[in-house]
Amino acid sequence: MKVVILAGGYGTRISEESQYKPKPMIEIGSDGKPILWHIMKEYSYYGFNEFIICAGYKQHVIKEWFADYFLHNSDITFDFTRGNQQIVHNQQCEPWKVTVVNTGLDTMTGGRIKRIQPFVNNERFMMTYGDGVCDINLKDLLAFHESHGKIATLTAVMLEQQKGILDIGGDNAVKAFREKNLSDSAPINAGYMVFEPEIFNYIDNDETILERDTLEKLAAEGQLMSYLHRGFWQCMDTKRERDQLNKLLASNAAPWKKWEK
Repeated sequence: MKVVILAGGYGTRISEESQYKPKPMIEIGSDGKPILWHIMKEYSYYGFNEFIICAGYKQHVIKEWFADYFLHNSDITFDFTRGNQQIVHNQQCEPWKVTVVNTGLDTMTGGRIKRIQPFVNNERFMMTYGDGVCDINLKDLLAFHESHGKIATLTAVMLEQQKGILDIGGDNAVKAFREKNLSDSAPINAGYMVFEPEIFNYIDNDETILERDTLEKLAAEGQLMSYLHRGFWQCMDTKRERDQLNKLLASNAAPWKKWEK
């Protein structure tokens, strides 16, 4: 199953870093890996290894990073006596297939997903944002999605933050999806979604906002379900939040880093 990651925004709230690179390419931890890599490792831990990256702002940085990834994670002999023959001795790369798509500079979130439709084909796919990490069990999330037969599932977390607010019924159906209010303390949309291919019918063009247009319409039609995650989730909107992630990594207490446990 393919995993779509939104990685095309400007990241203006962490502009001290994003002026040089897309926010998903901002490094966390002492090994210098971008948060995008950490998110992909989460999915890979559960056996999901095919990714579609929705790039936009400074999209060349993402492409160049992956172009060099194999080289940087391999022991290689460059034999210039034989026309620069390259011999790979050992490589430590993940079994990933990564497609990086330039989905436009100012395209909205729904529009970015619409643009990668040819790469998804008529298949179910996973999707998340390129600036948040989580210790969710992705196999359980997928099993929940398959159990209810609706078009979309999102992951809800209980945090006192100002994100998209969810009104969830007793049957786990999302009754309404709305933008935040400053006084809200309710389940929020943490990403980590599963979509059926019918999702593309709810996206009109580049101006479609996934959270405001698509998810609200799905909720109104009873086609949006929530998977409540009571574990760890943290986005990286600001330098303070990046520092929090770095602190967890430095103390070997990063809950999302299951692949080393």
